[in-house]
Amino acid sequence: MREMMKSKTSQERLFNRYYRIFIIPVIFLLYYLLSYLVNPFSKYWGELPTREWSDLLLEGVLVMIGCWWITELSLITSKWLDKIVPWDQWPIKRFIIQLCCQVISVFILLNLMYIILTLIFGPEEKPSTPSDRAEEWRFVFVCVILSILISAVHTGNFFLQRWKTSMLEAAELKLKAAELKQIAMQAQLQSLKLQLDPHFMFNNFSTLSALIAEDPKVAMLFLENLSRVYRYMIINLNNDIITLKEELRFIRAYIYLISIRHGENADINIDIPESVITKGIPPITLQLLIENAIKHNVASSAQPLHIRIYLDAEEKLTVSNNIQRILNNIPSTKLGLENIKNRYRILSDQPLDIREENGEFSVTLPLLDI
Repeated sequence: MREMMKSKTSQERLFNRYYRIFIIPVIFLLYYLLSYLVNPFSKYWGELPTREWSDLLLEGVLVMIGCWWITELSLITSKWLDKIVPWDQWPIKRFIIQLCCQVISVFILLNLMYIILTLIFGPEEKPSTPSDRAEEWRFVFVCVILSILISAVHTGNFFLQRWKTSMLEAAELKLKAAELKQIAMQAQLQSLKLQLDPHFMFNNFSTLSALIAEDPKVAMLFLENLSRVYRYMIINLNNDIITLKEELRFIRAYIYLISIRHGENADINIDIPESVITKGIPPITLQLLIENAIKHNVASSAQPLHIRIYLDAEEKLTVSNNIQRILNNIPSTKLGLENIKNRYRILSDQPLDIREENGEFSVTLPLLDI
């Protein structure tokens, strides 16, 4: 914000520096243009070709000085009113006050200029006629119009700068909102990934405790593979997306744990082409789906559980299993599926496709770009 304010201040200084260079010559030309448009039949225009160059030069210098004074007075009036009657708070009041101030200040300035010119060149020798007074009022009217135009340009620049500032502030707020959203998403992802640890460890430590009593050697081998799998989970805890190749490598190690827990009662088949293994997937997604299938279905020699991991026709990853529900009264926490759904909701605009039909339960996962 400080940098924005500094930039705004430097822009205002730059604008004020070059404003006078361009506006005063423009106002000079506008003075003669408006004078002609107000009264194109004035005797002034008829006498103009016959006047001496010295008179024309002196008049031009005086008009230029007058334009400069009107410009400065208009800018001072606008800046002063910006502080006490801002446009954004009282627009109608500001318009009326500024208009009155412009007219009054121009009258004061013109009377001051008349006094100075009288002191320098002396009073007029001829008394003024009604035609001369009409010319004087035309001159006053043109000067008021010029003052209003100068203030309009200044006000237009003021609103332009305010609009640019508001756009920059809006962009900065959007950027901050996006950063906060990203931080919130990261925190939510981290929280979701931390939920995996107890879910995974509870099932495998139950198997390990049974193996220790039955076969200590197999228990040691199981523990070694469990440590490798768990090491993978820890390494990828801070990753939101990993390649499918890495996930499949982890799953093949995980299948060993399944084979120790269920033997041939759980048949896990992987059929994934090499062309998609560089695509992304949230880490430990496949493990959760396999664990979910084994948790809720019978896996026995009489009723083996078949789990397939393959690519469907739309090149989406699908994990399916035959349905043979375990009959118990313990309600499912749905931790695994909810975890995957929530992570995909954050990481992708493509939802999961969960189906249960023809005796088969399947979950289709969109593959993500890395």
